[in-house]
Amino acid sequence: MKANYGYMDGSGEFYITINTDICIECGDHPCLNACPAKLFEIIIDDYDDEVATIKEDHRKKIKYDCGDCKPVSDRPPLPCVTSCTAGAISHSW
Repeated sequence: MKANYGYMDGSGEFYITINTDICIECGDHPCLNACPAKLFEIIIDDYDDEVATIKEDHRKKIKYDCGDCKPVSDRPPLPCVTSCTAGAISHSW
């Protein structure tokens, strides 16, 4: 299942998507420490699996919280995406 965290407003869609089917296979969840804004947390889902999610208090301001990793030009690879060796994390913008 793909879980989308974020929002849509007049300026665009701002979502971080986590593929939970892939995420449950990860043992150490490097995304927790890779994100400078500490957006990620691990929860136990409805199937008793550990999966990454975006903390509730960051979901409505994700565009701004991710801003340090997303400069307007010459954008480097995103730390959360590159740390996820399984490829479970993506961004919509």
